[in-house]
Amino acid sequence: MARYGKKAGKKVERAMRERKQGKLRSGRSGKKVTSRRQAIAIGLSEARREGGKVPRKKSSSRKTTSSSKKRSNGSSGPAFWGRLARCVSYGWMMIPASHFLPSRIWSVGQ
Repeated sequence: MARYGKKAGKKVERAMRERKQGKLRSGRSGKKVTSRRQAIAIGLSEARREGGKVPRKKSSSRKTTSSSKKRSNGSSGPAFWGRLARCVSYGWMMIPASHFLPSRIWSVGQ
């Protein structure tokens, strides 16, 4: 059983021909399409819009990670940004705000 119908094949063929001739333009930005993959995608999307037999688009499924894995991620997790929010910036250096507690300030000179 075929995955794509005749209409899809014709639309992709037309898009590829236009790309070769330099006439195929992107729908949103209007820029010239040079990529084969993008030309195929445009053809399939047109066929899909007109009701041709084309498999559904793959949805971007989010990977689910365990909560312990999220917490262990030291640099980009929410805990990291929480720590940054409690820091004071001195040019290129980030110093923890806890460094400026009164007990610390008085004990620095001794």
